[in-house]
Amino acid sequence: MMTWRGARILSTGNSWDGALELTVTTDPSTAPDGSTEAPRTLRALAYPALVGPTTVGDHVLLNTTALDRGLGTGGYALVVAVLPSDDQQVARASVPDGPGHLVKARYTPHQTMVLGIDEQESPHHETLEDADDLDAMPVVVADLHSALPAIIAGARHHAEVLGRTQPRIVYVMTDGGALPAWFSRTVSTLRQAGWTDATVTVGQAYGGDHEAVTVHTGLLAARHVLDADLAVVAQGPGNLGTGTRWGFSGVAAGEAVNAAATLGGRPVASLRVSGADPRPRHQGISHHSLTAYGRVALLRADVPVPGFSQVADSFAETGHDPRALEARVREQALTLASATARHTLVDVEATQALADALEGSPVRLSTMGRGTAQDPAAFLAAAVAGQHAVSLLA
Repeated sequence: MMTWRGARILSTGNSWDGALELTVTTDPSTAPDGSTEAPRTLRALAYPALVGPTTVGDHVLLNTTALDRGLGTGGYALVVAVLPSDDQQVARASVPDGPGHLVKARYTPHQTMVLGIDEQESPHHETLEDADDLDAMPVVVADLHSALPAIIAGARHHAEVLGRTQPRIVYVMTDGGALPAWFSRTVSTLRQAGWTDATVTVGQAYGGDHEAVTVHTGLLAARHVLDADLAVVAQGPGNLGTGTRWGFSGVAAGEAVNAAATLGGRPVASLRVSGADPRPRHQGISHHSLTAYGRVALLRADVPVPGFSQVADSFAETGHDPRALEARVREQALTLASATARHTLVDVEATQALADALEGSPVRLSTMGRGTAQDPAAFLAAAVAGQHAVSLLA
């Protein structure tokens, strides 16, 4: 089921790589029961690469399905198309000349053609044609997009502590959340700040600096084309969950561990940890991590287990006991050491300097609507994964 609405653009707002915010007013409409719905003012988001340029006064078609249901999409209606004026005909745009034949978001109205870094028309095809090894490159895997900046903050901080140059970090974005990388302000800001060197969108995801067909070729491209020292694999913004053991998009984190290990990388499993989530299944180590790494991952990964005793002050506003949370996390992590893959648990003490490094992130740290003050454990657990990844670098 889809909900479509016509609207007029009232004003344009913030823009970042590939995305433009709009304020629109919807057309009057008739509900299924025959009642008239008055115009509404909404926030909308347009991807110019998909729908073309937009300007004030344009008549646009919106998809408001998730917005009307109060679900995801960041509170935006999404622009489907710019509608022609009464005296205009719909433009017939031809497929631009140039290389690239990968179709992503396939068989949807917004399917788009991109140049894959691994396809035959790519200048990098020869490099990747027989590539089969990541040369022990560390690969940090996380199930939530919100872990990305914290992982990188931990990596950069530890490189500084060790007196090393900052590592080249490539983000491999999977298709469990948002498909367009353009939706993520985090991706755009991290790149502008120099915290990442490139984004590779894989599977049905698109809009990265480079496109690849699978997580495997995305990782190989990160290493052999983009010269990454380490990679981070996580889904785009958003997370689909059903409250069941297996019905969540983050299950792909276990498959990413398998991909990294199969290719001779050093997988590092970043734990999803919370001391503030009211849902029992997400307290301590989330059942998502326990399922993805404990049941789906069949090959071994390093699992950094955070210690919180040195950062008790970070929990002052939460009312939570960091030592009790630490004990719970350690007990839960033991199941991963005895899982099929028999992961290697690595105790990593979070320091005050690491907590301070998180505060220096160029993007606001937030997960499930909670920031570092409300749920510091979530970000510290991700940061120690980045820290451990740097410790694996030769």
